[in-house]
Amino acid sequence: QVQLVESGGGLVQAGGSLRLSCVASGSTDSLISMGWYRQAPGKERELVATITRSGTTNYLDSVKGRFTVSRDNAKNTVFLLMNSLKPEDTAVYYCNAYGVLCDCDYWGQGTQVTVSS
Repeated sequence: QVQLVESGGGLVQAGGSLRLSCVASGSTDSLISMGWYRQAPGKERELVATITRSGTTNYLDSVKGRFTVSRDNAKNTVFLLMNSLKPEDTAVYYCNAYGVLCDCDYWGQGTQVTVSS
């Protein structure tokens, strides 16, 4: 089993920055990919950014150039640095990890990010 604990959400003005962190505990050796999804009210959950253990990244088109995902494998932690935030980035952000042994996804509890105009 894997547990994910997020931190770093909050309220920020448009153009501002936030940094999210997610620490994984438990059977972390099986985690191939970690990253972030978000869900805005009335919308489906969408992939924001992911990073593999080897450092390969994938981003939602609308956040490319503004958000940066990174990972500290030694500390089982994934980060999301969000710059130039826009009101449309407002959502609950969920940490995600994919476990290769179970072929399953693990999720954090979510952290609210609100960007005011």
